Amino acid sequence: MAVKQTAGRDSLGSFAPKFAELNDDVLFGEVWSREQELSLRDRSLVTVVALMAQGLVDSSFRFHLENAKKNGITKAEIAEVLTHAAFYAGWPKAWAAFYMAKEVWDEGL
Repeated sequence: MAVKQTAGRDSLGSFAPKFAELNDDVLFGEVWSREQELSLRDRSLVTVVALMAQGLVDSSFRFHLENAKKNGITKAEIAEVLTHAAFYAGWPKAWAAFYMAKEVWDEGL
């Protein structure tokens, strides 16, 4: 089950209240909660690949890797997903994603 998200309001609520509301209530509230249409596990896989394809390996990417791990993606599965996506998203992007994924799966989350 999706967890109630408050990161937008916590980080940007006073600066960009509408953006924070959309982040927390729509993206993480409505979209991520549609678990009957697509499981949290599958949503995590899609999100990780989409962010990797953009070359994003920042704190948001790390958050989604940690989320993928919490949603049941194993070390072997993330390695396979990133390897497969490397041919479509780009080899250097995959290298960067692998470094962060290795950190996340080697930690005791």
